[in-house]
Amino acid sequence: MHTPFKTVGILGKPSDPSIAATLSVLYGYLKQHYSVIVARDSVDSINDPSVTSCAPEQLGQRCDLVIAVGGDGTFLSAVRVTADYDVPVIGINLGRLGFLVDISPSELPDKLHRMLQGHYVEEKRSLLQAKVIRDKQIIHEETAVNEVAIHRWVTPSMIEIVTKINNIFLNTQRSDGLIVSTPTGSTAYSLSAGGPILHPSLNALVLVPLNPHTLSNRPIVIDDSAEIEISFCQTKQINALVTCDHIEIPDVLISDKILINKYPKPIRILHPEGHDFFQILRTKLNWSGGNPTH
Repeated sequence: MHTPFKTVGILGKPSDPSIAATLSVLYGYLKQHYSVIVARDSVDSINDPSVTSCAPEQLGQRCDLVIAVGGDGTFLSAVRVTADYDVPVIGINLGRLGFLVDISPSELPDKLHRMLQGHYVEEKRSLLQAKVIRDKQIIHEETAVNEVAIHRWVTPSMIEIVTKINNIFLNTQRSDGLIVSTPTGSTAYSLSAGGPILHPSLNALVLVPLNPHTLSNRPIVIDDSAEIEISFCQTKQINALVTCDHIEIPDVLISDKILINKYPKPIRILHPEGHDFFQILRTKLNWSGGNPTH
């Protein structure tokens, strides 16, 4: 079989027995044509003593394609471990609401077969890089596919956030926090907080306040080349929580600064031919599906 891929990695949702059947079918199909490596925490779902495995974070180094089996959360984990190696990711959807994973188990192996032969649509999407700075030192650094969010943490009070864009003052807000979202993340946490939906092709970021004290404090869209600086202006010490997708950075102090930039390397997502972002929106958000031209 002609294919642009030689070694394929599989990453499944850890500790989820419901994906075992799909993982077994996928592995059985792939091993007929490819060298296959399975993430170590998914090996128990595959009944093959000869299976080759590795730590999930090593898949990007050892594979030239990774297939994520689960929901959008599993897909996020896959692209985070492949971004530095320019390795594309395909998503098989076993979740309830998937904007990133768009092959269902019932479409295996036919749709996947065509994609592995090179019949696919490729997207490149940006990640964010967040740095927590304390006393002029970087104490934590993390990447995010969807969003970086700053939350009040273990306090009944709102936090007071100062935002600068390219070192130019934007505003001060009292709120429960702030979301900085990529176009990919605009259909995730940002959307639930009232942010706009951004088309994935846009080179943009959206800043969405969480329950702001001033109702005129609205989401704002900026260029994704901008550097965003978040600081706090409380007069008494409170803690804040920074999350990068599902990864938590706790115990952020009011004296800390958070710098957010676009990560230098994009992620690569492969979709089946005919991929239609607007059709996905209609389906996932239960919009009216009628086409007035037909």
